[in-house]
Amino acid sequence: MDRLTDTALAHLAADVERPGYGRSAVKTGVVHLGVGAFHRAHQAVWFDDALRSGDLRWGVLGASLRSADVHGQLAPQDGLYTLLVRDGDQTQARIIGAVQGVLVAPRDPGALVQALADEDVHLVTLTITEKGYKLDPVTGRLLTDDLDLAADLESLAAPRTAPGFLTAALAIRRTRGLPPFTAISCDNIPENGKRLRAAVLALAEAHDPDLAAWIAANGAFPQTMVDRIVPATTPDDIAALSARLGVEDRAMVKTEPFRQWVIEDRFAGPRPDFAALGVQLTAEVAPWEEAKLRLLNGAHSAMAYLGGLAGIDFIHQVVARPDAVSFVEALWDEAQTTLTPPPGLDVAAYRRELMARFANPALQHRTRQIAMDGSQKLPQRLLATAAARLDAGQGIDAIALGVAAWIRWQGGVDDAGAAFQVDDPLAATTAALAVGDATTQVDAFMSLRAVFPERLAGSPEFRAAVTAWLDKLLSDGALATLAQF
Repeated sequence: MDRLTDTALAHLAADVERPGYGRSAVKTGVVHLGVGAFHRAHQAVWFDDALRSGDLRWGVLGASLRSADVHGQLAPQDGLYTLLVRDGDQTQARIIGAVQGVLVAPRDPGALVQALADEDVHLVTLTITEKGYKLDPVTGRLLTDDLDLAADLESLAAPRTAPGFLTAALAIRRTRGLPPFTAISCDNIPENGKRLRAAVLALAEAHDPDLAAWIAANGAFPQTMVDRIVPATTPDDIAALSARLGVEDRAMVKTEPFRQWVIEDRFAGPRPDFAALGVQLTAEVAPWEEAKLRLLNGAHSAMAYLGGLAGIDFIHQVVARPDAVSFVEALWDEAQTTLTPPPGLDVAAYRRELMARFANPALQHRTRQIAMDGSQKLPQRLLATAAARLDAGQGIDAIALGVAAWIRWQGGVDDAGAAFQVDDPLAATTAALAVGDATTQVDAFMSLRAVFPERLAGSPEFRAAVTAWLDKLLSDGALATLAQF
């Protein structure tokens, strides 16, 4: 079957929404690092909206920092792909035209550096996951023992890391008399803009203190909060869409109707009219970020581990169980006391909306997808909430069960005895710790300072609560434990 391309657009069914602007006139004003499914269902859609509004400065050049997979999906399709928005039994198909091309950084690092240094590029967005910032989660300093970062500390002639590419490009822009771009982290980590700024400034300082001072004075690294559920695409999804379109789209993404982007109003240069597009610009992102991390993401992680251990494939199947809903509501009750809701956020309404989103069967959001990289996610999704509750003299019953489920997951065997791969950068370490009875395992995991801060590791109340729930999970399994909860 032929692939989706510019020439194929005219032959698509009438109910498929097309870009509606001349793609040949679009300028590349955005470079995005980490052009995966989430970017294609979130930031790229906002930029596509900007192009549809008539502002043709905001085409996106994607860049993969590791594999060539996305290039192989998008390059034969002229950068086009389908956004499927699924809500119950309703599905809307929209062709996104914002992506102008995809670079594969390891193939030609210089090409990406020059693209970032182009005078038309005003924004650089990133979805590189927690691992991509090359910062120690405890100290916040550069991971100097990381091989790729060590190479970038030695030389920026051929960068290997996201901070390396940004620093190399900013050095060229300074030499050319161009202003810095605005670098916008779109990863679900606390203070994402501050972290990105810290990594870039530290790397720049190592090479040229004057460059670091110039970036600090003139650059912008706004904090952000992003929200949209984007399940992994399956071969069946691609086959079904091909039958609908009459052409094959290997870059398609599927998502929910809801989307949100909150950006700190701090930019180094031009930007789209974000407010007119529905993006929320604010002076303070942290309250939005905390609410999302502790309510949506905290519940997602806890459900992923409990559901995955029970052999449940999808999140909507987890929340179809009344005992799981009760658990999530209890988790939210605990988390809500730690929040300072920003103006415009009705927490009760937000909770109702989240539960409805979780229950959307059309999304097919896999528990094992959410369970990935848990060692990087647990600190901000559950552990920060636990610390805040303990500091306030409050209980942590539901949070402790979520943490215990993560520890149980590290064993790599579900409740039915089926083995699975723990997809996590610390998997080898955690597998060695997930041995013995509940007390032995909790004692071992509390020494893992990359995950558990001293405040929690040294808390008898925290250790006792996690140990009690882990003991139940080991002896009774996830479903029986949920029922007891």
